[in-house]
Amino acid sequence: MENQENLDAAAKYLVTGDSISKGVIYDEVKNKYVLLEDNYVSLLQNKLKGAVRNTARFGNTLIKGMANLRKDVMKDKPNIVLIEYGGNDCDFNWNEIADNPNGEHRPKTDFNLFEKMLTEAVQFLKSQQITPVLMSLPPLNADSYFKWVSRNNPDAEKNILQWLGSVTKIYWWQERYNSTILKVSELTKTKFIDVRGAFLEHPDFTQFLCSDGIHPNQAGHKIISDKVLEFIRQHYGHLLRDHGGLTAK
Repeated sequence: MENQENLDAAAKYLVTGDSISKGVIYDEVKNKYVLLEDNYVSLLQNKLKGAVRNTARFGNTLIKGMANLRKDVMKDKPNIVLIEYGGNDCDFNWNEIADNPNGEHRPKTDFNLFEKMLTEAVQFLKSQQITPVLMSLPPLNADSYFKWVSRNNPDAEKNILQWLGSVTKIYWWQERYNSTILKVSELTKTKFIDVRGAFLEHPDFTQFLCSDGIHPNQAGHKIISDKVLEFIRQHYGHLLRDHGGLTAK
């Protein structure tokens, strides 16, 4: 038992992802992006035995993240890696769309490439005897995000809408990438944490997002940390600091 305790205390977790995992929120008072001290990764560190290393970066796509993941894994040799990508991958260059709504525009990471690279990331971690855990995407607020990317400029709004066809298409497009995460989870038999489901349990999930419509706010980060902790309690309860007094849900 003591050996198990020692092993748990030496456990290493690595978080790879984008600005959501980095803890970036939009500060309505300062009118700029800032780092939230009580982001979901920080909240997790306080509850887990062992050490959490957060390598998430603002603006990260899966392509950028995977280049660094291999180096980080070889250096740190973590036991569990939490993978959180998709929000930037499915995004477009909205300024280019506003300038040229009739042109052909592609997302930052091609849809099929996203699936291929996510599958490869999972397979790579498993080949290193590391446990990968996927995270689904928090839902976005399409109306707020549309206003955000068009910067409340009537001409930009008109042109972006012309290209989109409908504001709800923003939600649909992100949902496609989210579905791919679930598909990769199923095909590779990899566990995933249903962050999206945790937000959608609330009738108005938009209250947990910043005014940009895409970054979870402080309350949103609490939802994510609670969901991750529920997952850990269910599958890896021994890694929780207070697991003795808790029962698996």
